[in-house]
Amino acid sequence: MKILVSNKIAEPGINLLRAEHEVDTFCTLTENELIKIIPQYDALVVRGDTRVSGAVIEAADNLKVIGRAGLEVEHIDIRAATKKGIIVLNAPQGNSTSSIEYTLGMILALSRKIPQAYNSVKSGSWERQKFIGTEVREKTLGILGLGRVGTGVARRAKVFEMKVLAYDPFISEDKAREIGIELVDFEVILKKADYITLHLPATVDTRDLLDKKAFSKMKKGVKIINCARAGIIDEEALIWALEEGIVSAAALDSFKTEPLDQTNPLISMDNVICTPRIASRTLEAENEVSIEVAKGVLAALRSEPVAHSLNIPPVAKDVMKTIKPYLNLMEKMGVLAVHLIEGRIKNIEVRYNGQISTVDTKMLTLAVIKGVLNPILQEAINFVNAPEVAKARGITVKEVKSKEAKNFIDLITVTVKTDKGEHRVAGTLFGKQEGRIVEIDNFRVDIEPVGWLLIIPHEDYPGMVGKVGTMLGENRINITSMQVGRTEAVGTNIMIVGVENEITSEILNNLKQIAGIQNVQKVNFDLE
Repeated sequence: MKILVSNKIAEPGINLLRAEHEVDTFCTLTENELIKIIPQYDALVVRGDTRVSGAVIEAADNLKVIGRAGLEVEHIDIRAATKKGIIVLNAPQGNSTSSIEYTLGMILALSRKIPQAYNSVKSGSWERQKFIGTEVREKTLGILGLGRVGTGVARRAKVFEMKVLAYDPFISEDKAREIGIELVDFEVILKKADYITLHLPATVDTRDLLDKKAFSKMKKGVKIINCARAGIIDEEALIWALEEGIVSAAALDSFKTEPLDQTNPLISMDNVICTPRIASRTLEAENEVSIEVAKGVLAALRSEPVAHSLNIPPVAKDVMKTIKPYLNLMEKMGVLAVHLIEGRIKNIEVRYNGQISTVDTKMLTLAVIKGVLNPILQEAINFVNAPEVAKARGITVKEVKSKEAKNFIDLITVTVKTDKGEHRVAGTLFGKQEGRIVEIDNFRVDIEPVGWLLIIPHEDYPGMVGKVGTMLGENRINITSMQVGRTEAVGTNIMIVGVENEITSEILNNLKQIAGIQNVQKVNFDLE
């Protein structure tokens, strides 16, 4: 078979591939160049510089697997690949240690002003008094996100005798105790941390998490480290906080616009360290990533189980034919459920009623777990690693089956329980393909899970729909759909509002101020 490596990866991975197949390597390929040559290849290995669009996949007549040498896969059209039966895999673990160590390096560099002192000496100065630093011992480190990297940072920071606080609403307290750290609320991190390091995914819910409001609540003199993803920090708010002295220093390895514009004020600030997204780039990581992706590609070409498949786990063809129409719906039900809950997830129950209960539903349950976990974790969750990630975070998963049909021929109900309560989402197929969400908690609804949605529980009295519609209209938000779900109990309804685009936090907060509105949650069902 023939393998195309469209970007430079380390030799150990190339050697593994060449031991079994013919391999062609290119440093860079444009999309048009890739479209022209891809029909002859059985496998494609890329880094982040190569865009694998739907057009590329459409032209790939023989392609069986796409391997991403690294973590992020936003540049690969996974949905198009899945429709064509092409496995997409990545190498998510190879660079974790590098990112962990880089984060600790940034903490030390900020504390001791190492880059500034170096530049001073290089310019001919010898200013020892100017660069008096601080020890990290007995300082409080606030970690936002306890995935692989966040947990690794926590363990190593304790060796430096730092006090470690962590905010991660989706990890159990038992797991945190195993690591030896204290779980606290987000607000506590802001008020108490001397250092705040980010290890969260860049999602709708984390976008601009550290905004002007958050910075204004921070302990004066806090140091900010971001070796994760751009978008979690509002850069304009960070600049303001640095100028106001709220943030004494910052170390950043990712930015809203890359390469970093030389006019960006962050570059000219003496108390800011800027690096070109190299947290995960070490010789060891490059070798590990290349080996990891090569092993995955070879396994896929041998039709063996693929450890880091992002889209196609092993499943019998007859089972896949039955469950395939449900897969997208199940993942979106998980996405909706996790946006409804509060507190730390304890367990996920998936109940199958009707004929769907008679087939192997393991993959459907995996789709639910994937939908629940992907919006909240920095590492990508796929059908293969979902159970282990849930287990590692102290989340139990249970399937319940019954042939008894309730209201629908087939009905699947997802219940997510936390330490603060539980929420339930139910869905079914209309016809043979159209997935619909038909229940949220005790509310009967009819939701096509696409695009942006606002979930608004509210008191049942006249004028509520009008008030919400008026506020959205005044803010030039186009409403695509609206419905009101009712329960048998009197007094409370739920409004489901489809909108064309994402809604800002300011508008959400204004909606919450309307008398009778109990809460407002925004959900993005676009999973690409």
